Amino acid sequence: MELSNDLSKCPFSPKEYNSRPAITNQHWWPKALNLDILSQHDTKTNPLGSNFNYADEFKKLDLEAVKSDLKNLMTDSQDWWPADWGHYGGLMIRLAWHSAGTYRVSDGRGGSNTGNQRFAPINSWPDNGNLDKARRLLWPIKKKYGNKISWADLIILSGNMAYESMGFKTFGFAGGREDIWHPEKDISWGEETEWLAKSGGLGSRYSGERELDSKLAAVMMGLVYVNPEGVDGQPDPLRTAYDVRVTFKRMAMNDEETVALTAGGHTVGKAHGNGDASLLSKEPEGSEMETQGFGWLNPKNNGNGADTVTSGLEGSWTTNPTRWDNEYFHLLFTYDWESKKSPAGAWQWEPINIKEEDKPIDAFDPSKRNNPIMTDADMAMKMDPIYRKISERFHKDQADFDDVFARAWFKLTHRDLGPKNRYLGADVPDEVLIWQDPIPTVDYTLSDSEIEELKVKLLGIGLTRPELINTAWDSARTFRVSDLRGGANGARIQLSPQKDWTGNEPDRLKKVLATLKQIQADLSKKVSIADLIVLGGNAAIEKAIQDAGFDVKVPFNAGRGDATAEMTDAESFEDLEPNADGFRNFYKSENTINPEELLLDRAQLLGLTAPEMTVLIGGMRVLGTNYQGSKEGVFTNNEGVLTNDFFVNLTDMNYSWKPIADNLYNIVNRKSGVTKWTATRADLVFGSNSILRSYAEVYAQDDNKEKFAIDFVKAWTKVMNNDRFDIKSN
Repeated sequence: MELSNDLSKCPFSPKEYNSRPAITNQHWWPKALNLDILSQHDTKTNPLGSNFNYADEFKKLDLEAVKSDLKNLMTDSQDWWPADWGHYGGLMIRLAWHSAGTYRVSDGRGGSNTGNQRFAPINSWPDNGNLDKARRLLWPIKKKYGNKISWADLIILSGNMAYESMGFKTFGFAGGREDIWHPEKDISWGEETEWLAKSGGLGSRYSGERELDSKLAAVMMGLVYVNPEGVDGQPDPLRTAYDVRVTFKRMAMNDEETVALTAGGHTVGKAHGNGDASLLSKEPEGSEMETQGFGWLNPKNNGNGADTVTSGLEGSWTTNPTRWDNEYFHLLFTYDWESKKSPAGAWQWEPINIKEEDKPIDAFDPSKRNNPIMTDADMAMKMDPIYRKISERFHKDQADFDDVFARAWFKLTHRDLGPKNRYLGADVPDEVLIWQDPIPTVDYTLSDSEIEELKVKLLGIGLTRPELINTAWDSARTFRVSDLRGGANGARIQLSPQKDWTGNEPDRLKKVLATLKQIQADLSKKVSIADLIVLGGNAAIEKAIQDAGFDVKVPFNAGRGDATAEMTDAESFEDLEPNADGFRNFYKSENTINPEELLLDRAQLLGLTAPEMTVLIGGMRVLGTNYQGSKEGVFTNNEGVLTNDFFVNLTDMNYSWKPIADNLYNIVNRKSGVTKWTATRADLVFGSNSILRSYAEVYAQDDNKEKFAIDFVKAWTKVMNNDRFDIKSN
């Protein structure tokens, strides 16, 4: 076929062609392992440069001036997006709430810590309708203070100032949230292929009676919490109560905190549904160029103010929606409520025979009064027996409600900020809270000679190298960059529930901890178990490098403390238990996700890059650190020595791979047919995936044997120090 430059003969005009989506490798090969999650926070996307230090910038911030500007903004109504009752408080609280509310305990992802609400998909979730306007209202303040305050911090602070401008005293505020600069597109928010898909549909997040997918918290794709109209859009407060309890627990909240947050969030502001939702334009990510990045634009009248459509429900929850008070509970318990349709056709609850003085004044017409409303979740606070008891308590005791809500709001907005030593600013509360995973500070230092003496003791006490290395790794691998929880600091591996986790091999762990405590007891200077665990792993690795013929030191920074059971919320740590760890070839048979995908997930939570993951796998295999001493992937005749043998033998074309069972392969000599080794998918992916193989080939080269040892030590040290915020820049 002859090609032509005549555009008139082309089946697609340039405009049509350029609007077509790019065809990616993932389109052509959907089953290929996608490594993008390990490049999620590529520094190349950060316009502030690699030398930018947010903690230093925040310290220059006049926090009181920002707070003053935010309070002034609340009553500075803009014509392009007028404020309800002349006050933006409800909008800014919703902005902060929905920023923080995406947090989930299963993997620590979501939350307010990165400012990810600015990007898709979260900026275009149906539940975040019109929050694009709230961020634009904040832009003049962000522009004014610039790099000294991140979007992530400003969004949360705006919620605090909204409450304070309406008469509520917040528990405090901490800065320290650093913005990301591109979408976290590899986080799974569910398998549904449409927004607000009902349970039971294609890719449903539910199974059985109503078992929500173990990783997720929200009940529908595109929601932050639960459906305000009821389960699958049908009013039934008791069924909704079940959803609320599951969802809030998966966002780290108990029943008391759940009631406080529900009531406190709905004490102020209003829902918007005065119009036809089907007429709204597309969400921000699908909007046209001229909309300036806005979504959900309403063609009716001015498209805002009284005509605003967001959730589809219409009305406020309380009589005075710009004032902090106890009216939420007063109205909830004073009146009977019936289910009605809003002007937009959404189910909501309205009171029967309400007194005129208890009706709120219309947000834009002071001559009118309207019925207050409740969502199905609000009615659950009255109808569920447990929630009702707590609600009645708060109704009778305003001070109790204020205190519980203040603490719950602080927890909601700070849950993923990490330990208290990362908190910035003059408004950080003095009180240490158990959900902050407190760790006692230590008052000792170790000289180089003392460290060397300890290494000798650790290597000569009768523990094997794998026992020392595995204990250090298992202690550190709990770290999650998503919410900055876990890690080796605190030595919580010696406490419940971690000491009994299957993946931690409790019998081996008990033996190692007992030996380390024996060493600790004999020392003239007390050194924490946390430090001894890490130093033991380091010492074993150093010896393995020496046996390979190289002299590479493993850096060690003392200063870890030992947490106590009283400092540990044991239940909250259950979500950190690994059900797979490809670095130690640990994989529970009941997993439904492939081992290599779970390996990527853990590597990303540890903050590792693809090369770092690769070098760690190669080293861990030859060091003999597999779970229960299995031999899968141990491609070496010198187990326990840190060589590059794993990569050399993985890439050796004299061998073929033969699957013999689920997640099990024989590595067979092509000529003799004799099986030389066995392997798992977490091993062989480094030879089959083109990107990972490129890294494996680097480390298999004859001239990179020492580089392999050096790079392994760097990656190992990164994992050991992931939670040492005291020695890292914020």
